[in-house]
Amino acid sequence: MARVKRGNVARKRRKKILSLAKGFRGSSSKLFRIANQQVMKALRYAYVGRKRKKREFRSLWITRINAAARLEGTNYSSLINTLKVSKVSINRKMLAQIAVSDRGSFTQILKSVSTK
Repeated sequence: MARVKRGNVARKRRKKILSLAKGFRGSSSKLFRIANQQVMKALRYAYVGRKRKKREFRSLWITRINAAARLEGTNYSSLINTLKVSKVSINRKMLAQIAVSDRGSFTQILKSVSTK
């Protein structure tokens, strides 16, 4: 069996891993073997984090809507129920943004939904 020399391929692979490890502390960004382990762990965390971010933002929007709704004398669950019954299709992200930035519009939405 012939000898396989991996000079360029191996160097490219190691450089790719070390460039992904830029900014890591200590030997995690300098030594290939440790950097490889840390990069694999970081990529796993990044995958999980992309899923977790969606959950965290949705709960943040719900909290903001609930706080604004309570100032108007109702709560989150009854507000969402009346929005569904009234067939008003506005998502939680937009509703939370309106509640934070434009209180008047949020109050108008509540009044228009409650009168129907």
